Amino acid sequence: MIRGVGLYCDGTVRPDGVVPIEVGTTFDDDDARVLASLWLEAKEAGPDSFVWLGLRNVEHAELTRAADVLGLDELLVEDALSVTQRAKVEVDGDRVTAVFKILGYVEETSDVETGQIAVFVGPSFVLSVRMGEPGDLRDMRSRLEGDFELLQAGPLAVLHGILDVVVDGYISVAEELGVDIEQIEEQVFSPERTDDAATIYKLKRENLELRRAVEPLTPVADALVRGRLIPIPEVLGPYYRDLGDHLLRAADLSTQHDNLLGAALEASRSRQAVQQNEDMRKISAWVAIAAIPTAIAAIYGMNFDDMPELRWDLGYPAVMIVIFSGMFALYRAFKRSGWL
Repeated sequence: MIRGVGLYCDGTVRPDGVVPIEVGTTFDDDDARVLASLWLEAKEAGPDSFVWLGLRNVEHAELTRAADVLGLDELLVEDALSVTQRAKVEVDGDRVTAVFKILGYVEETSDVETGQIAVFVGPSFVLSVRMGEPGDLRDMRSRLEGDFELLQAGPLAVLHGILDVVVDGYISVAEELGVDIEQIEEQVFSPERTDDAATIYKLKRENLELRRAVEPLTPVADALVRGRLIPIPEVLGPYYRDLGDHLLRAADLSTQHDNLLGAALEASRSRQAVQQNEDMRKISAWVAIAAIPTAIAAIYGMNFDDMPELRWDLGYPAVMIVIFSGMFALYRAFKRSGWL
């Protein structure tokens, strides 16, 4: 589905009504011919002019049409459509291929929703392909279209804008997971007896989604901070360096979360072991106390004729006193030792 299209020349955007590609429709052969015409117009307008086509949840045939127009390799098409593709940034001459995981936090269920966006940047064109729900770019497109200085920087301004949305999503998810981890830590060390292992495992799985998205981009972040990844226009230099810093921060947060969750899981297991040990001690103490009347009753239940005290008038009271005295003595001993 076509999510957006624009022709940007000399820092201005061509009015939507003039671009004869309808948003919200399937990218067909007619759209491919229009895209070729717009791309030619952008190349003729100058190096800072470009056409940006945004697609979302497209079929293979749709993306292939756009790739044929822009001269993209079939393998790149496969990467853009594969939701299991590892995040990466590749530079080949004047072309940049970037695949990012997009993350969103679902407040109701504390789940991390994962999507993907592939961005192809070349001479006078940008093609973005988004798969999944997270990562709406409409607000970013509107902000970019209102910034004359950034638009003049060319296609790399779009790449920065998309990466900015993606990285902001990483930071937001990392902060939300941090709140969840603080809550689970309070539960683990609360006086109430709780089984938090399942919740901790779930949080570790959600944090794993963050790590899978961020860790492959750590070298990219370092290169962005040092300005060694791609030739970046001077006006975009500070923006890309800031993105690199945010990526590294997201990577650090994901590592910290994993360490905290591991420690919380160990603490939960240790606490469960202590609780089980306390339960076993209590059970053992009560079994020992109950063994006194059980043993005496078993002896006198054997029904031998010559057993002592069977015909003694005070035999029953004496036995009961012995039973309760022994039970009380054991109870006090276990209570003092902390078993009860």
